[in-house]
Amino acid sequence: MSIIELLITSVALSADAFAVSVSKGLSAGKVTAKHCVICGAWFGGFQALMPAVGMIVGSKLSEVIASGAHHWIAFVLLAYVGVSMIISAARNKKEGEDSSFAARKMLVLAVATSIDALAVGFALSMKTLPPFAVVYYPLVIGAVTFCLSFVGVLIGNRLGEKHKRAAQFAGGVILLLIGVKSLLEGFHVI
Repeated sequence: MSIIELLITSVALSADAFAVSVSKGLSAGKVTAKHCVICGAWFGGFQALMPAVGMIVGSKLSEVIASGAHHWIAFVLLAYVGVSMIISAARNKKEGEDSSFAARKMLVLAVATSIDALAVGFALSMKTLPPFAVVYYPLVIGAVTFCLSFVGVLIGNRLGEKHKRAAQFAGGVILLLIGVKSLLEGFHVI
């Protein structure tokens, strides 16, 4: 995976966390830097942890999976996550409306917004990656999510909710396209 693909994947995975951060900013009243850091740390931390777990677990399972199946598995996982995000955006699902930044509430939101990163980590384990990928990729994903979540709280507090659906929709489309790319690679089309 090139750095451009990694950054695009990171932004796509961050869409849910960004949307929830925007909602948190909307409902928080007066936003402080502490609110931004809390959202960034929770969402970025879990977005970094989940793909690492997915990559480790997936690499152990990849020995069992036939070599030609990994493109299909990556496609199915990424397509599922992408389509789920698109459907959620189309339904205008209201995630994270609660204004609380308490650890228990943030933990639930962080896990909920990072499940897709676990699936992406598993999908990545099916590809031939450099040895450092299990650390480097999750760190990039986590850092991008931290930044977007931090900014999301500020944007939500200042601009309102009108861009939330668009960000989630775009993230879903990007993941779906990356899944299709993986499938096409399996057919040696690209």
